[in-house]
Amino acid sequence: MADFYINVFLDDEKQKKIEDAGLADQVQEIDGKKAIQVGMTKKDQKKLYKGFEDLCFDDSGTCVLPEEGENILIGIIGDMKTLDVMKVAISKLYNPLKGRDVFGRGSGGR
Repeated sequence: MADFYINVFLDDEKQKKIEDAGLADQVQEIDGKKAIQVGMTKKDQKKLYKGFEDLCFDDSGTCVLPEEGENILIGIIGDMKTLDVMKVAISKLYNPLKGRDVFGRGSGGR
């Protein structure tokens, strides 16, 4: 069971991608809108915080990604045809070198 979730609210285009992936049975209604929930671990959550500084989780441990991240996530779900995608998705959503210059640790300042 996941510790945290990403809510992905579905418009017609996203809904079609989910249905094409055979995941129509995973669609649920959240706050009166159609959505899917993608589970993640505490470690994934920490990486997402680093990738998206404005990310907010509510009391139930859910968040909504910015549009760019959401589109990447939907693409991965469509390709893999499962909601269990965070091991792959986190590498696309989180850039560990973001904000660091080329002369980071271990380069000796060269």
